[in-house]
Amino acid sequence: MTSNSPTLEATRFEAAIASALHEAGFGQADRQKFDQDASTRSYERLSHDGRTAILMKAPPGNEDGPCPPGADEVSRKALGWNALSRLAASRVEAFVAVGNHLRSHGFSAPDTLAVNAPVGVAVVEDLGDDLYARVIAEGRADEVELYHVAGEALAALHQTPIPQSLPSPMGPWPILDFDAIALRENANLFVDWTPRFLGLDGFSADARAEWADIRDTLIGEILTHPRAFTLRDYHAENILWLPEREGIARVGLLDFQDAVHGYRAWDFAMLLHDARRDVTAAAYEATIRAYLDATGSERAPFDEELAIQGAINALRILGIFSRLVGRDGKQRYRQFMPREAGHLAQVLTHPRLKHMQSWVERYVPLQAFTQAQAE
Repeated sequence: MTSNSPTLEATRFEAAIASALHEAGFGQADRQKFDQDASTRSYERLSHDGRTAILMKAPPGNEDGPCPPGADEVSRKALGWNALSRLAASRVEAFVAVGNHLRSHGFSAPDTLAVNAPVGVAVVEDLGDDLYARVIAEGRADEVELYHVAGEALAALHQTPIPQSLPSPMGPWPILDFDAIALRENANLFVDWTPRFLGLDGFSADARAEWADIRDTLIGEILTHPRAFTLRDYHAENILWLPEREGIARVGLLDFQDAVHGYRAWDFAMLLHDARRDVTAAAYEATIRAYLDATGSERAPFDEELAIQGAINALRILGIFSRLVGRDGKQRYRQFMPREAGHLAQVLTHPRLKHMQSWVERYVPLQAFTQAQAE
């Protein structure tokens, strides 16, 4: 019986897909797979009778579970990384819940055409292939204009109320705080995984203790920063240019299920400190200026928030890429390391980050990421 169970589960999963396709009107559709990357989700483009849609497949068993509301640190550690970091564990119900919320406020998130959340299947609206990164690289759109609109979209997003929970196909989906535990665990990816990537011996107890003190001081400052509904993965390969729409709806949103009660500068750190492409100075300035003009915010406090949150985020990303290369064998992430190390070096020049800058310079020379890229 045990040996047959995987086959039985696969059969049930395929039956759920067939049912969702039929419900959405794509039962006879041609199906084309997307390349899979770091995510445990997979996607297919559906084509039928001149229409297209996207099939999302995210079986709940592919990842550790999400964080229950009210879970303490011990419980979160027992549940795994998603609970510690307050990630959605790729749950389809989170995608549907947050997507519905975003569309209700005028944002372009894919509509749900059919869903079987317990199994992890959904058919959603196809917003196309015109990623910011693609249309800019191909010269089909002006980078400064696109980033200006992206800044306006964040201004609109951050001026909406932060919900405690959202309706989903499986009951209320909580919008949790991006709290000190989550920030700490994300920052710790840097010290946990970069030594292996760089061929270092690791860090002494004294170095780790100093790191923890500096890290916790910065996190304490972040906890005082202005809060906002934060998407967490807002960058040029996750947002689309939809020029046929108007206003903020011109920004198509794709990856938002991990939304949290976060901080206004976090999505800017993801967008402007992009590991995959160089953002020009003009686009960088246009993004921030659009946001400040729309929200009436002051520049100096915002720049400080962006530097501190950007440092934690850059440390996190370098740790994640080190893990993807070292543990998962995904060598393509080497190419992004020098750029992200450059972002970290830049934000560490802010006066509030001098202690972290000193620690990094002594223990992890950032030029080592460029050297390791070629290995």
